[in-house]
Amino acid sequence: MIMSRAAIRYAKAILDIAQTSGNADAVNNDMTSIVNAITSSPELKDFLTSPVIRIDVKKSALSEVFSNVQKETNSLFHLLFENKRFEILESIAIQYNRLFDESNGIEVAKVTTAFPITPELETKVLAKIAEFSNKKITIENIVDPSIIGGFILRVGDKQYNASVASKLSELKREFSN
Repeated sequence: MIMSRAAIRYAKAILDIAQTSGNADAVNNDMTSIVNAITSSPELKDFLTSPVIRIDVKKSALSEVFSNVQKETNSLFHLLFENKRFEILESIAIQYNRLFDESNGIEVAKVTTAFPITPELETKVLAKIAEFSNKKITIENIVDPSIIGGFILRVGDKQYNASVASKLSELKREFSN
């Protein structure tokens, strides 16, 4: 997903307001719920991005779906209503989560595995991350059967590839030389 500059600006503004009111954690939970709801529901995504659906209908639907959100999140809905920008809500929420983690010294490790990650593998991955990062780490698991087995770990701009597919292509290169 491409992050618009507008989404980044909205996210920074909401984070500033939430930090000032001491409510950044709760708003982060709201943003996580919004991202999860939009990514798990293509209908919701289509609804928010549809140019045919009236903006007031979108606002009242969001207020209904996310009825127990923080006041900062509600003011974001109101702002998006006034500026007719509901289509960037998901980007704003993703950006908010990223900025929140950054401001709290938390780094996201993307772990690509052929199957959903097991607790044992998660422990090994966290140990590997500890070798080159002293930040608090949250793991995001991406399942990609094409790597066959093992895992690919990406933290910031560093990558560690321990996948079976990479080992096989390495062998293939060696044999072709």
